[in-house]
Amino acid sequence: MFGFVTRIICCVMMAFVILPQVDGNLGTDTRNKNRGKGSMWWGIAKAGEPNNLSPMSPGALYMDSSVHATLRRKQRRLARDNAGLLEAIARGANLAINECQYQFRNQRWNCSTRNFLKGKNLFGKIVEKGCPETAFIYAITSAAVTHSIARACSEGTIETCYCEKHYRRPQVFANGNAAGAVANVRDFEWGGCSDNIGFGFDFSREFVDTGERGKTLREKMNLHNNEAGRWHVQSQMRQECKCHGMSGSCTTKTCWMKLPSFRMIGDILKDRYDGATRVIAANSGTLKNNKARSNRLPKNPTAMMTNNVHTKRENKRKHKYGFQLKPINPEHKPPGMKDLVYYEILPGLCEKNPKYGIQGTHGRQCNETSEGVDNCDVMCCGRGFYSEEVVVVERCNCTFHWCCEVKCDVCRTKKKVQYCF
Repeated sequence: MFGFVTRIICCVMMAFVILPQVDGNLGTDTRNKNRGKGSMWWGIAKAGEPNNLSPMSPGALYMDSSVHATLRRKQRRLARDNAGLLEAIARGANLAINECQYQFRNQRWNCSTRNFLKGKNLFGKIVEKGCPETAFIYAITSAAVTHSIARACSEGTIETCYCEKHYRRPQVFANGNAAGAVANVRDFEWGGCSDNIGFGFDFSREFVDTGERGKTLREKMNLHNNEAGRWHVQSQMRQECKCHGMSGSCTTKTCWMKLPSFRMIGDILKDRYDGATRVIAANSGTLKNNKARSNRLPKNPTAMMTNNVHTKRENKRKHKYGFQLKPINPEHKPPGMKDLVYYEILPGLCEKNPKYGIQGTHGRQCNETSEGVDNCDVMCCGRGFYSEEVVVVERCNCTFHWCCEVKCDVCRTKKKVQYCF
């Protein structure tokens, strides 16, 4: 009897020892399976509404629980150590949403966030697929954060960064001029307040890429597209100058570097989306001579240290970007650092698909006379369409009155609008 009871006790103890191990492995498998599929920080676009961010002091913002829920520990530390950062990132997140919806306004997938879910589900579960649409989302959000932070530095709303006053880097910007080289040094000097693209670029890496380890194909895709978004912002920096001299002459010039409009970045990324490359992971042995990979590595590893962004384990960070992706079609060239990449195709965008948050095109407005993607035959996927007559209220007959006012009439016109069945 004693031996029987002992065996029962042993079995119960083994169950307590074994079961947690099994559950732990299952949890790890689930986390690994979902790793890299969406970014929680996107939810700051919702949490970053004015009612949720209360100013504590000039340039500093208070983070409430809804903000904390969208950020990782490292991201919370960055926000805490860099007062004013949170507002800039929230502005960037909303900038990305607006631009995404503008660029895809006439396409089957229109970047809808109307349900306004939190965190990584902000754009719907479409981000669980490594598709071209997801590639664009990652690129545009990364670019928007870079753009917003660089602009916030020059505006003085982030306490730990400032105008970028000197450009001594060798890269060539959008106007074709090297940033540190001028034809006549005596007639030219850097001045004004340049948008701090260096800080914006590096900080976007630290914040946006948090949690992306670069170990799975999905994580590599995310890192590549994040980086592509940042590079497009940097490469479109433009030189602006102001002349100084008697009677309006241009004896000397003061020049600075200015960010492009974000609409320009959106247009460029949309073109890259249209030509996105389907990829697979390359063998590790092919990394040595990959030019795109070398361009992903930090150009100035000390730049962020001087701006109070603390980096750790630099060698590990370099390895994170030290990968190569190759096209699924061996006849195509490898993707460059500014290309968008993906590795799978969505099942379809015509019908509503709750699994991926796809709204479908039923009821979408189309244009029967267009030759583009908003044409009714294309938008409606061959289902047909119907027309409705609507009254459009517009400003018309505008005239300028001295000084200085523009007066317009209000005109109501009837217009036919088409919608998909």
